[in-house]
Formats: sequence, C-alpha cells, structure tokens
Amino acid sequence: MLSVQITAMHMSDGLVNAPTSVIFGVVAIAAVAFCGWRARTELDERTVPLAGLVAAFIFAVQMINFPVAGGTSGHLLGAALAAVLLGPWLACLVLSVVLTTQAFVFADGGITALGANVLNMGVVGALLVGGLMLLARRVLPDRRGVFLAIVAAGAWLAVMAGALATSVELALSGIPLTTVLVPMLGVHALIGVGEAVVTVAAVGAVLAGRADLVAALRGTRLATGA
Repeated sequence: MLSVQITAMHMSDGLVNAPTSVIFGVVAIAAVAFCGWRARTELDERTVPLAGLVAAFIFAVQMINFPVAGGTSGHLLGAALAAVLLGPWLACLVLSVVLTTQAFVFADGGITALGANVLNMGVVGALLVGGLMLLARRVLPDRRGVFLAIVAAGAWLAVMAGALATSVELALSGIPLTTVLVPMLGVHALIGVGEAVVTVAAVGAVLAGRADLVAALRGTRLATGA
C-alpha cells in the first residue's frame, strides 16, 4: 500500500513526520517566494495566458493515474514541459499552484506533505532540472533535434530527481532508505520514459506552430521557426 501511495510523488498525510513536514514546508515556501520575485518581470500579455493553459494541462494530466508495475501506479509530472514553455521561475510557481489546488480541493496529496510535494515536483522538477535544461540548451548546438533531446532528457531527469527527493524525505521520516530508494527509482525510471515521450510530443507541436512561445528558445534561431 505504501508503494502505491508514494509512486506518483504525491505523498499523502502521515508519510512524512512533523519535523520533516515543517522543514521542507519552510524550504518550499522560501523557494516559491523567490521564484515569484524572479518571475515578476516575465509576466505579460503573452505569458499569462500561456501559464494558465500550461497549469490547466498539468492539472489534468496529474489527475490521471495509470498502472506501471507490481501494483503501483503513476502519473505524468509536467515539470519539464512547464520549464521549457514558461522558464524555470514561472514553471515552479505553476507547479506550486497546481499542487496546492489538488491538495486542498481534491485531496490529491496530503496537506501536511504539501511542502515536500512542492519541493519534489516544483522546486526540484521545474526549477532545478529546468535550469539545467536551459544551461544545456545554451552550450549545445542550436538545432531542433538537439533541443528535443534536451527536452526528453530533462523530462526523464525531473521524474527521477523528484523520486530521489521523495525517497530522502521518507528516509528522514524513519523509513529505511534501502527499503524505498530502489523501488521508487525503478518504477519512476519507467514513468520517466512516458514523461519524456509526452513532453517531446507536446513541445514538438508547439515548435511546429508557435516556436516563439517557447521560453527556453528565446534569443535562438529556433524561436523564429527556422
């Protein structure tokens, strides 16, 4: 039962103890506040509607669980997609809003574990991995195939990094790391493949129609559709 609850990184109430919840809740609040401060200059008449669409898409796909293996289930994360389309700062905010709404309105993810969930998916997935994707885009050739490979790798890494962070939080709450780490990473390695496929397909579709909307491509040749 434990594996089913934690597989999608949406930890429920009671999986992390009170000290761990408080610590990671404070860290998440500080990180989200900083992202909000950094993202304030990125909000305009173009990015606000796009952020709303991305949030709605992520909210929908995260509510759909699918079987993976051994009685576990998972869902798409959407962190890498948000980071590519919106940039890491705004992507972290979008993930935080989605996760908070799910926790308080739909009881998807525990309220006491909200800080940890935001950290795992919003801060680690969207902010940290999103930043790494932007760095890779800047140092690698400015080509469509290379960019989509970065997107695929980032989507997979965001899932794995979130699973690793979840494992550490559970270990800090008293669950042996050796018990949870291998199952978490093993299952999420499969989920990450699906995440990569869907993310590349979505980004590819945007590139074909409105490449100028992709924040990760600002200032590049690909942003003009070339």
